[in-house]
Amino acid sequence: MIMSVSQTAIAAYLAQQPQFDASHLRRLILLDQPLGWLEPNVVDILQRFDACFEAAGSGVRVNASLSETAHILGAAALHLRELGLIKVWRNELYAVHPLSDTGELDTSKTLFTLERGAFRRFGLCSRAAHINGLRSDGNIWLGQRTSSKGIDPNKLDNLAAGGIPHNESVEACVVRELFEEAGIPTPLAQQAQFTGMARSTRNEIDGTHDEILYCYDLHLNAAIKPINQDGEVAQFLCLSPQQVLARLPEMTWDAGLVMAQCLQKNYPNLSL
Repeated sequence: MIMSVSQTAIAAYLAQQPQFDASHLRRLILLDQPLGWLEPNVVDILQRFDACFEAAGSGVRVNASLSETAHILGAAALHLRELGLIKVWRNELYAVHPLSDTGELDTSKTLFTLERGAFRRFGLCSRAAHINGLRSDGNIWLGQRTSSKGIDPNKLDNLAAGGIPHNESVEACVVRELFEEAGIPTPLAQQAQFTGMARSTRNEIDGTHDEILYCYDLHLNAAIKPINQDGEVAQFLCLSPQQVLARLPEMTWDAGLVMAQCLQKNYPNLSL
């Protein structure tokens, strides 16, 4: 198959996405399921903190009941925060999901909840919604994160994106994020179209980023201009698809992945 120049450029960008390397990590086993990843220095700290963190082959097992596991991880997260190993504390709870019979994450079930800021340090899988803003004139809205963001400050982002708390559906998260980040009213936000899922896993300085991305496209009249409501977006940029393609490296890894797939699907004949 002959690829266009733009499709080749998109494929090249996707090939540059970080590749997850687990060779130096140890599996975190919770309730007999391998759900997280730990760095060796964190393993040492956790085993000194609580004897329930036991060596289990090449992994580390929390030897505790369900309720005890939730309490132990919560206390361990606070300890890691005190040591400076969790720098961004959100005061927001994420769901820890079990594995299904096929070994995939079963997001329909929740084992327990845990502070959002601890997920990377424990290498647990989180979930987020990402919404592309596609204008009727063919241009695309991108947001630029503020310099005060705890993660990826100043990076370009989708029209709206955000993590999904334990007590919120994906659809509700989409509507909320579109209003908070772009001022999109609920009736319009509810028209966002689900386009698929992706999983982004990579090594980060603060642990392992492992996230399921729920991808959406929202088609907007060219007269609609996003207005940030929560102070987390410095500005919005209205760019042509060609400009967006050129600026993919300026986006967060997850937003860039979602946008690259959007360009592949919606602009197959894009020329540079």
